[in-house]
Amino acid sequence: MAFGRHVFRAGALTLGALLLTACGSSGDTGSAPSNAPAGGEGPTVVAATSWEGAFAKAAGASKVTVIVPPSIKHAPDYDPKPSDLAAVASAQYLLYAPFEGFAGKLKEAAGSTAKPVELNLDNAKDNVEKEVRRLAGMFGTQAAAEKWITGFQQEYDRLSADVKKAWPGGKQPQVIEQAFVRFAAQLSGSTVLATFGPEPVTASKLAELSAKNPQYVFDNEAMTTGTVLPGTPAKQVNVVNFPGEDLDLLPVYRNNAKLLTDAFAGA
Repeated sequence: MAFGRHVFRAGALTLGALLLTACGSSGDTGSAPSNAPAGGEGPTVVAATSWEGAFAKAAGASKVTVIVPPSIKHAPDYDPKPSDLAAVASAQYLLYAPFEGFAGKLKEAAGSTAKPVELNLDNAKDNVEKEVRRLAGMFGTQAAAEKWITGFQQEYDRLSADVKKAWPGGKQPQVIEQAFVRFAAQLSGSTVLATFGPEPVTASKLAELSAKNPQYVFDNEAMTTGTVLPGTPAKQVNVVNFPGEDLDLLPVYRNNAKLLTDAFAGA
């Protein structure tokens, strides 16, 4: 949601249940189907949000249309316009996530040649590489995807090393994290004491989390309701997991690395 900015878009099931559901399309083999373009130039893709759009761009797609404007902070409640649905009808691929409440409308609007592809929107390093390669296998753009992944790995390792240098007192930060921003703890090398959300934090959960005595709270910028642990010394970092209009995943890591470095350095 998630993801970072608009995270999370829920379907008929609750978000909590969907979180436990495998988001990847296990039936996809990764081989290019008959509607994949020749020459590796990339297919026509419609993405529900900028998050799916960024995965598609990383995989080598150059013709990507995003349904939910990046300016909308909480895209799950977005109601597609007729023009949105018309765009889907002309796509070769429709990318969506199962927690997006409007995904059903998009799938219904997809033309007979459009292939719906369910993505696991998780910015964990291994998942990003897996999903980008899976899309590239469908698109026939493996060379472009591998080039992007090489650059991603180098940038990720550099950012992770920089954040770790800022650990307070040189020790692993002790954190609690919102369920949809787990990649932040991975990027920073933090020790995760507990996870909360996506449902609201109840009084009993608040007591449980506070008892963990975390140094930091990694909250989800797109779903935050304010201070998660009021009355405690824990420092809160609001993590953003959605890319912007440029559909570039790398700034998500760069921006959050700065947030985390600043938070650790200010301890």
